[in-house]
Amino acid sequence: MDASAFPTPSTLDEKIVRHFGELAIDKRRLPMSQLQKRSVPGYVGEWILESIAPGSGPLTAEEAERVQSWADRLIPGPSDQNLIKHRLLQGDTVKILTPVQVEVVLKRNKQERVASLPLVGIDDALVTDGLVNANPGLLKQGMWGITELLNTEDGVAVVSFRPMQASVDLDLYKQVRKEFTTTEWRSLMILSMGYSPDAFSENEQSLLLGRLLPLVQKNMHLVELAPKGTGKSYVFENISPHVRLISGGTVSPAVLFVNNATGQPGLLARFSVVVLDEVQTLKFEKPEQIVGGLKGFLANARLTRGGLHEMSSDCGLVLLANIALDSHQKPIRHPLVGELPAFLQETAFLDRLKGLIPGWEVQKLGSSSFASGVGLKSDFFGDALIALRHDLDADAYMQRRVKLGGERAYGRNEQSVRGIASGMMKLLFPDGAVSEEELIRYCVKPAVRLRQNIWDQLYELDAEYRQYERVISADVLPA
Repeated sequence: MDASAFPTPSTLDEKIVRHFGELAIDKRRLPMSQLQKRSVPGYVGEWILESIAPGSGPLTAEEAERVQSWADRLIPGPSDQNLIKHRLLQGDTVKILTPVQVEVVLKRNKQERVASLPLVGIDDALVTDGLVNANPGLLKQGMWGITELLNTEDGVAVVSFRPMQASVDLDLYKQVRKEFTTTEWRSLMILSMGYSPDAFSENEQSLLLGRLLPLVQKNMHLVELAPKGTGKSYVFENISPHVRLISGGTVSPAVLFVNNATGQPGLLARFSVVVLDEVQTLKFEKPEQIVGGLKGFLANARLTRGGLHEMSSDCGLVLLANIALDSHQKPIRHPLVGELPAFLQETAFLDRLKGLIPGWEVQKLGSSSFASGVGLKSDFFGDALIALRHDLDADAYMQRRVKLGGERAYGRNEQSVRGIASGMMKLLFPDGAVSEEELIRYCVKPAVRLRQNIWDQLYELDAEYRQYERVISADVLPA
């Protein structure tokens, strides 16, 4: 896209602030605060900034010092665990910013709630009914917040918890969309992700937006292949507490699905999106059980292990893998999925993924790639996208309007194209006001492309799929 087609930053900044008010933030402020060097995700860092040093424009030296002073007092570092435990042992009340996850233990001789606070190395803190009832997210994906701890006769207790959270008025969000052109709204989405829209072509923008599909669309399962430095995991790390990124370590069936010994639901039941980052380097325990469980989950949205503790989930699964390129910046390996662990290359598994994002077509990130203007606060932006998962109007619209062409179209291809197109519509046209040209250009064509990338792998790997149309084409039916 020609750079002149983008709105000028000052004009768009003013428009975003005018319509979103305190839900907007200057995206330059967080990197200047150095908060993310303290292992604080972006949605938490921006919340801290607006609480401690609200304002616009680049962060001043005085503001940065104020934020750092606050962080020194309330954000524990890896070396602070024993110091905090020592203070608790002395009877001090300790206030910190930390993620808190509550587990419910129901055993014959032990029934209680315990809170896990990983930043301070405490996994069995006491927590009250009232605190959990007021913050049900503690029982699901966990929550970040200002937490007060006190050592009691029965152990360390969480005595107060002030969560960081945004309230989302989805109707207002949809109404505000009407005030922006499609180009402006695309730029707003890219800015809110933390990128500079004028640093990327229209194709690159479309692929960046594709990373958001699992947030707005239930059971949206994707794989992205890209070289290092293209920011595959950047958005997932910083956008929402409903997203869990697994990078390194061991992945087991109990972690993903359900722990049969305790009945504890796994990550796929507790988060809206689970991302396996650099999947080639992860260690998988019992890979045959994992791929078997994933095939069942991807097909019918149900989680189980050996038929025990069956439960439903609308979580989206995302696989991120590095890929080697030749001198022309094209993938060296074919089929492309050869970059995945061998047990994840099974065609019955790959078929259940909705699409493949060709991340090698996104330029490597440099200093000019990141946002230098106003976008939506990450906590609000992430919650707005998650809220759109429950808006089924776009799904029904695509069901009516999109049909695959050809006499031998494959059913899962049609389902996937409709699902991806619906997700793109939620991202770019949440109010449902989309023209025929925009529908085809921004929703249907990107959807066909992402699914075609998966279909190409299946066609190459398994002759069974060659009875169907080789090239996916989609017809848009009259409204």
